[in-house]
Amino acid sequence: MGKRVEKTDEQWRAVLPDAVFRICREGKTEHPFSGEYCDHKAEGQYVCAACAAPLFVSSAKYDSRSGWPSFWSPVAQDAVLVRKDLSHGMERAEVLCACCDAHLGHRFDDGPQPTGLRYCINSLALHFLPSLS
Repeated sequence: MGKRVEKTDEQWRAVLPDAVFRICREGKTEHPFSGEYCDHKAEGQYVCAACAAPLFVSSAKYDSRSGWPSFWSPVAQDAVLVRKDLSHGMERAEVLCACCDAHLGHRFDDGPQPTGLRYCINSLALHFLPSLS
């Protein structure tokens, strides 16, 4: 995990576009198949849109056909936090950036091997850094 980033909602509002603030700070979800990275196939690293902490790598990305970018594993186990989410009348596992607590999306147990997990992440919660090779 990188260096901890803590800001007030007012400070986050000043630096994040409105749509990113709604996802990352208010826990909203973008519409399926609307995100920039849903069908993205370039090689590189996905970082937190709020604090730029490394979160996922393209080699762990796969097409889940869910409408959101999906990964079978984060870049490191301590890159994300997972907590119980009981909103919308269901129980899910919310995925947060471990450095700034930005809401990223949710984790499900229906992913591919080797983990069997699907990290279903909002494109607006991510920035992509292409590989330099």
